[in-house]
Amino acid sequence: MIDLRSDTVTQPTAGMLDAMMKAKLGDDVFGEDPTINELENKVASMFAMEAALFCPSGTMTNQIGIKCHTQPGDEVICDALSHVYLYEGGGIAANAGSSVKLLQGTNGRINATMVTNAINNPSDVHKPLSKLVSLENTANRGGGACYDFNSFLEIKDVCDTHQLKLHLDGARIFNAIIAKQENTAAYGEVFDSISVCLSKGLGAPVGSVLLGTSSFIQKARRVRKLFGGGMRQAGVLAAAGIYALDNHIERLATDHLHAKALATALVAKDFVGKILPVETNIVIFEVNGRFSAASLSAKLKEMGILAIAMSATQVRFVTHLDVNDRQIEETISILQKL
Repeated sequence: MIDLRSDTVTQPTAGMLDAMMKAKLGDDVFGEDPTINELENKVASMFAMEAALFCPSGTMTNQIGIKCHTQPGDEVICDALSHVYLYEGGGIAANAGSSVKLLQGTNGRINATMVTNAINNPSDVHKPLSKLVSLENTANRGGGACYDFNSFLEIKDVCDTHQLKLHLDGARIFNAIIAKQENTAAYGEVFDSISVCLSKGLGAPVGSVLLGTSSFIQKARRVRKLFGGGMRQAGVLAAAGIYALDNHIERLATDHLHAKALATALVAKDFVGKILPVETNIVIFEVNGRFSAASLSAKLKEMGILAIAMSATQVRFVTHLDVNDRQIEETISILQKL
């Protein structure tokens, strides 16, 4: 099967498995796993931030970040398509006790004017206190759309003016960095916290890293324990993350080319409607006419291609390191025959 459901389905490469087997281990809850410490220091340094915390998932890093930045009854501002709202099990309410103000952005991205207009008057006791803005780069439900970096700077100015914190869900941050030719350190100058996922495009089997100031990460470490996320000899997982950072960032450009090739093939099909602009490794397209999203996904599965029906009318393809040139060509050939 050609698996285009998600970039989370990747298997560790031979080199990654070798690095995992050779990892030096210790008890991370005691701060004694040397490989986890190496990973945390490495990612913090890349993004020019003071400290980092290794966690099992991006959902956990996001939820820890939100809880550390807010108090129960506060409000988080984010796009209506944000992963932190749609796909994290109601965690903002359950874990942080915060409410959410949803903004209708463009392909999962919001702007400074929208944030300004969304901030509640802190003197109005009827409304929650606006405390945190959460952005997602790339935007999953926006078809892997990337923010323009100037938008970050403009939103940061609004947050500073109104004393709000700014969090980045960077589940696919390296896809954005490669696509926009950005550098990691610039992100650390803008965001109060960043979640960096290792198990999507980078291909590690498990793990995300939360970044922030030393005091923020000290608090986050306590919250991670509260959430049940304290791992012991987890350096085997951290070793995969280190290998991914050393070997799999630049190759993301190949995934982006593959996604654009799929989008070009889809344009010619009579059952395909709007295709969201393809900037990175995600292709989301409308299905109409003789197929529904569900029936097209089922038909593709019969023909050896796994895809996800994102809604009743949308299908998603995601390219990744386990999909090679030949498989992309085969997928295009199958699409042409439909």
